[in-house]
Amino acid sequence: MSPSPLIALGGLNSALAGMATLVATAFTLSTADRWFKRRQPHELAWTIAMFLFACGSACLWWAESTGWNILVFRLFFLTGAVLNVSWLSLGTLYLLGGQKLGNRVRQFLVWASGLATGVVLVAPTKSEVVATEFPTGKEVFGVAPRIFAAVGSGVPALIIIVGALWSAWRVSRKKNPALSIGAKRSVVSAGRLAGGNVLIAVGTLVLSASGTLAGRLGEDRAFAITLLAGVLILFFGFLVASNSTRAKSTQRASQYLASASSW
Repeated sequence: MSPSPLIALGGLNSALAGMATLVATAFTLSTADRWFKRRQPHELAWTIAMFLFACGSACLWWAESTGWNILVFRLFFLTGAVLNVSWLSLGTLYLLGGQKLGNRVRQFLVWASGLATGVVLVAPTKSEVVATEFPTGKEVFGVAPRIFAAVGSGVPALIIIVGALWSAWRVSRKKNPALSIGAKRSVVSAGRLAGGNVLIAVGTLVLSASGTLAGRLGEDRAFAITLLAGVLILFFGFLVASNSTRAKSTQRASQYLASASSW
């Protein structure tokens, strides 16, 4: 007997979510490795963000494979809709605004993340979560968790997109791709940096497109596809952009070594 269409669809959604989890995990390990080696704060922010993406993807993978329940949905909603984009945007703020601005925003973000975690994990539910149906925040939660999701994803996404496009425009004009002199970076390849920034903006837009596709593909399929595609594009954009610049401190260290060798 051939599998029913519903089982086949669930299997495909599970496979897409599984691939998104693997990509996000690889992204997390890559940024974590760079942070351990260089201790750049924006790479730590990206590591936290991609760990949250991996957690959200894993929750979707689990739910599509075994069925939804309220605990899995709370974790999925928290990591996949409330926290992840905010921490991703913190990396953009570190790169564009420098460490002083980034540290201030990080202090607020740690506090806000703790508050949002408490709200989402204990928020009362309006309806039961059906194991075979993709739940939404509007159906399950009241106002507070949904406000955190709207603010925690909408504003940071705008920061990432505008910051990436502005940085790409600055690079194309051969100017510092940061807002602060203290955040100045030495551009090795202007074309790669501009292209990487554009890919990061596109990846963020794709991650926000699940609602647009939901009417055609269904909410669970739309979320699985945009999650996988968005994380892939972000990962590629990160690899392209990160190999096109070096931090100012790294440049000073190279100059010091060069001068020391001539003594």
